[in-house]
Amino acid sequence: MSTAPAYWWAAPAVGEIVWCLWPNNGKGRPPGPKQRPCLLLELDDNIQGQPHVLVAYGTSQRITQLHAGEFAITQQGQPHAYAAAGLSYDTKFNMGQTAWLPYSSLAFDVPPGAPHGQTPKLGLLHPSVMKAAHAAHNAAWP
Repeated sequence: MSTAPAYWWAAPAVGEIVWCLWPNNGKGRPPGPKQRPCLLLELDDNIQGQPHVLVAYGTSQRITQLHAGEFAITQQGQPHAYAAAGLSYDTKFNMGQTAWLPYSSLAFDVPPGAPHGQTPKLGLLHPSVMKAAHAAHNAAWP
């Protein structure tokens, strides 16, 4: 049985929300067991000549229970931010749960509906939630 080589996506932009194959507990090697939205926090395109990204974990679970380092984007509370993010469910992002991953088909996939074509991009972080994202980052990394 042969394995297809990894496909490397074009370098993304910080602030994009991407469709990620999150590794188990943010540790280990991708792909992980479940696809989920993640917020792209940092880009390094100098690792072995290919783009690698730092992403924050996203989940649609326990949205109303925000802890230090977390912020949520909800359809009713922030309709413009929700639409810009390309989310299908209310989602919270945990700035304290991050992982450096290769920006390739090993760790990312085209999301259902491919809203931005054949790329992992779901959407982007709307300016209206930047303050909450910044506060969550500061709480996670004092």
